Amino acid sequence: MNGESRGVYPRAMAFDVAYVRGLIPSLGDGWIHLDPQAGMQVPDSVATAVTTSFRHLAAAPGGVYPSARASADVTDSARRAIADLVGGDAAGVVLGPSRYSLLACLAEALSPHAFLRGDVVVTRQDDEPNIVPWVRAAERYAGRIRWAEVDVESGALPAWQFGDLVTPETEVVAVTLASSTTGAITDISEITPLVREAGALFVVDATNAAPYLSLDIHELGADVLVVSAERWGGPRMSAMVFREPQVIDRLRLMSMDPAAKGPARLEPEPHQGSMLAGLVASVEHIAGLDEDGIGKRRRRLVTSLDGVYEYLQRLTYYLVTTLTQLNHVNVVGTEENRVPLVSFTVDGVSADKVVRRLADNGVCALADVPNRALVRMGAPDFGGAVTVGLAPYSTPYEVDHLVRTLGSFA
Repeated sequence: MNGESRGVYPRAMAFDVAYVRGLIPSLGDGWIHLDPQAGMQVPDSVATAVTTSFRHLAAAPGGVYPSARASADVTDSARRAIADLVGGDAAGVVLGPSRYSLLACLAEALSPHAFLRGDVVVTRQDDEPNIVPWVRAAERYAGRIRWAEVDVESGALPAWQFGDLVTPETEVVAVTLASSTTGAITDISEITPLVREAGALFVVDATNAAPYLSLDIHELGADVLVVSAERWGGPRMSAMVFREPQVIDRLRLMSMDPAAKGPARLEPEPHQGSMLAGLVASVEHIAGLDEDGIGKRRRRLVTSLDGVYEYLQRLTYYLVTTLTQLNHVNVVGTEENRVPLVSFTVDGVSADKVVRRLADNGVCALADVPNRALVRMGAPDFGGAVTVGLAPYSTPYEVDHLVRTLGSFA
């Protein structure tokens, strides 16, 4: 296919992918990295921040000596950086090592009565970290789990079904903003009013969307928004943001420090200062993807992510269009409103064999990503699904090389 003649090559876009690639030395390793779900490539600024901070931030915050004060400062900086990323309040930012640890902590911090007397709504579309903590909490207290299903044809999570699932007995609704396998974006705006009316806690996992969309927790209407820094090139850390920080004070204390206040109440132990420094640097990296961005960090983040979205929307269209022109390749899901994550199957070839062939040709892709939606959509019947994703450093050449390699299975 001649992508340029169809007007889908993003060569004329203002977004400067060459500039972005220059910020990430690991892209010189000769591989084509189409596996952002496993973690985007780490910018030089993030790696430098982590290694430098290892020497200076060994102490835990709380002391009066310089290294302890520096650790406290970087913790505050990390909270402010995440707040800028999601349009929230730093006083509502809880930090942790992973999505699962944060959400499991939140589930434990809620009153047991929430699970004893009410329903918990989860979805087949979500990643396991936003399913397992709620299922286990409900099972622990004999609560009721209600499942939202995916549309097996489009791969989307239909919002209309929440009208039946969310009732006055609902206590928690856990939803993903975007699928990690099909990229389908959930229409949160249609679900929010239903959750508000029921008075339930609305937990939105924005991890798969955060590297591509400018987020605003208030516009989304989520009570709690979760993101993971490794998905945009940061360290393996996550954040859980409360739209209304005062809610934290009404939850059970989870910290080992009985005097902990604010978001620290939900952080069992102190954080590694160097990882926090890397987290701050990774948010700064996103804010700097557009060289023309000006103003405070929140404004620069919105400008940069708008540019990333526009560039990758065009490149995703090119990716999906070229994949569908291969007769032996079947793209999973038809939803067009998506972030640049795509899954597909290859006729008569297992997903594991496909990713091995791709690796032999210098392409990093993922096989059989744990995902209940893919199972519901029948991917195991075809030998599993291959999942690829784009990043701000992805190029049309890399898409072409992927498609050429898949063409060799014909």
